[in-house]
Amino acid sequence: MTVNHRDRDQIAGVIAEETRGAGPREVPQRLCDAVLKLLPVSGASMSLRGDGMPVPLSASGERAAFVMEMQVSLGDGPSLEAAATGAVVCAADLLSGRDAARWPVFAQQAAALGVRSVYALPLGTRTVCVGTLDLCRDVPGELPAEEIRTARVVAEVVTEALVALSRAGPRDVDDLGGWLSPLATDHDDVYRAVGMVMVQLGVGAEEALSLLRGHAFAHSLTVLDLSHEVVALRTGLDADPPR
Repeated sequence: MTVNHRDRDQIAGVIAEETRGAGPREVPQRLCDAVLKLLPVSGASMSLRGDGMPVPLSASGERAAFVMEMQVSLGDGPSLEAAATGAVVCAADLLSGRDAARWPVFAQQAAALGVRSVYALPLGTRTVCVGTLDLCRDVPGELPAEEIRTARVVAEVVTEALVALSRAGPRDVDDLGGWLSPLATDHDDVYRAVGMVMVQLGVGAEEALSLLRGHAFAHSLTVLDLSHEVVALRTGLDADPPR
């Protein structure tokens, strides 16, 4: 059984209405807002597949944003697995059983915020994954098969919206990437910090990112927060972050 054309048109209609009149940088946020209207979930976030780590694009709220940011910081979680495999990844219960053991630190952090289950859906085509759509729920358990089918179509329409957005702008070479949300551009500091660590410690990009992640985790920071400190020259990896 598949979602019929009428259902797909209804999904596209909700997304079109939610993004109507939005500026390019507002569209990713509006897409997350539309997801909440289409699916029985409490939070939604999107990230783009980056070099070595996902780039957060938008989130429906602070909790969904934290769940996404935690996966970036840990380099682990349903979103990264979905991006790597191109398949839907379900974490039906983050407090017990198999899913709690698959990503123990992520599961503990997410559950502490009241997130009990997470679905990560790849964005892109069957052969190329460009990012993920993460769905958060306050209750454990798997979504019904019908809702999973709907979620897949939502991910397809969201992908089409992002592709159309990237093709529509920017027109000015000085504004490349101008459609990206502030949440995404804020993560430029992570790449800057990786570059600085590479130069300072004489290591490769992968090791530099691992060092940032390890230092951030050891000091209860996200990679993004630590990167801001590194770029501002307020923290080095051989020193404690400011309290």
